Amino acid sequence: MIRILLALALSCAVLPAAEPVRIIFDTDMGNDVDDALALALLHACESRGEANILAVTITKDNRWAAAFVDLLDTFYGRPGIPIGMVRNGKTTDDGKYTRVVAGKRPPIAAPDAQVVLRKTLAAQPDSSVVIVQVGFSTNLSRLLESDGRELVKRKVRLLVAMAGRFVDSKTEYNIVTDVPAAKKLFAEWPTPIVVSPFELGAATTYPAARIGTDFRYVQDHPLAAAYRAYQRMPYDEPLWDPTAALYAVRPDAGYFDLSPEGRVTVDDKGITTFSAGGGRTRLLRANPEQRARIVEAVAALVSQPPERCR
Repeated sequence: MIRILLALALSCAVLPAAEPVRIIFDTDMGNDVDDALALALLHACESRGEANILAVTITKDNRWAAAFVDLLDTFYGRPGIPIGMVRNGKTTDDGKYTRVVAGKRPPIAAPDAQVVLRKTLAAQPDSSVVIVQVGFSTNLSRLLESDGRELVKRKVRLLVAMAGRFVDSKTEYNIVTDVPAAKKLFAEWPTPIVVSPFELGAATTYPAARIGTDFRYVQDHPLAAAYRAYQRMPYDEPLWDPTAALYAVRPDAGYFDLSPEGRVTVDDKGITTFSAGGGRTRLLRANPEQRARIVEAVAALVSQPPERCR
């Protein structure tokens, strides 16, 4: 028996740890606060050895979006993460929380998102990168132009996108804000896509009470400050973007089910349709029990203290 236990212990000891998921986070930070929740989640996953944030690219054409991303990255001890900004983007306003929270910091001079995307992808092993797109498709559709498509095909193994509505004939914000880009992305993206749809996030909400209890380990938590600034408290924020980030890092944890493979099409008005068969796109789904687990996982991760605060 002792020999058996020793053998089991040794076999467990030599098991290699899973390699962290290599993430590029593409966001419209500032248009909704769930982008901030999603980025905090990814930082927590990196602290746990589950993820590696390679770069953050922004589709909101406002300098305070980059300043807030830099503030959050710095808070979590990773000020060196490359940040890229869209040029001539679709939304240019300050938003409700980025300038409020990051306004005391000097704005950063972020390079063009296309430069950051291409440089970051080129430096990674083939078929190793997961892109999490939780804003408009502007940056990624532009990446497909010229030789970018071949770069994506070689380096990206999966795109996880928060996009679209599929239970009614209504538009969804990330799609309708840049319809041509969304049409191009879903028609031409050369690797598998997993979509976290509007209806999943709308049914899976972050409990506002956690803002008052989970972030007291530091006096001024930028995520808690952003949450309070975004809307009048208390409100339960739909977890549109964090569901995409959570799946990207933990696809096999049982939080989600997947539809059969198929295609997403975007019409001229921005209405999305999913058709099973003939493609490599899947939709995320979750039953009530799974949604409860998603909420608890997101709440635990976004409130995880940075290593310097432990």
